[in-house]
Amino acid sequence: MGRLDNKVAVITGAASGIGRATALRFAKEGAKVVVADLAEPEGTQLASEIGGTFVQVDVASEPSVKALYQKTAEVYGGIDVLFNNAGISPADDDSILTTDLDAWRRVQEVNLTSVYLCCRYGIPYLQERGGGSIINTASFVAVLGSATSQISYTASKGGVLSMSRELGVQFAREGIRVNALCPGPVNTPLLQELFAKDPERAARRLVHVPMGRFAEPEEIASAVLFLASDDSSFMTASTFLVDGGIHGAYVTPL
Repeated sequence: MGRLDNKVAVITGAASGIGRATALRFAKEGAKVVVADLAEPEGTQLASEIGGTFVQVDVASEPSVKALYQKTAEVYGGIDVLFNNAGISPADDDSILTTDLDAWRRVQEVNLTSVYLCCRYGIPYLQERGGGSIINTASFVAVLGSATSQISYTASKGGVLSMSRELGVQFAREGIRVNALCPGPVNTPLLQELFAKDPERAARRLVHVPMGRFAEPEEIASAVLFLASDDSSFMTASTFLVDGGIHGAYVTPL
């Protein structure tokens, strides 16, 4: 028996990183997985690998998000789990003194507005099921000031955290749980690309992690599985930090 047997899960940003690791883990636990991403070749390959369905989606587009859930319901008959995970962290999102308005807006649209859209159009399908679980990817920077500024990213993740808390309270009596996943730095292609351009920034990040390393995507996927499954049946509106101890450290050991 899998922990997600007969559950239908939609994962945005599923073609790589945390999303990919979670799709693989969900499938092993018995879920029917919809791989939702802009990256068609990678998404199609992953869906084929796990026996799921790929749906190309622009998470910042209202019609595209609506079509994602409509397609999922047509294929699988309903939805039980939403993992709203898609996001960006571009190099031009930096200090508030250097980040221009276009960069600010682009990050807000992909990281925050997308979660609004995915919850707005996904929750009715969970209501039809009589409940379900929503996991929204925030970040440890939603609760702490970042050592390396990414002003729009940080603000967007703070918005995800606050929205998740409010939705968790609002829909608790309907059996819909909404939790904010707050990972620390994760060894994903997104982080690798960002830090390859700026090794000094990588070193500044790493020194703040008490465990002395970045997380692996599979470790975060285990946390997502917990929040998606009945193992977390009394958890909602929570700030679920999986950050190697960053939030608890005043200084880190050498």
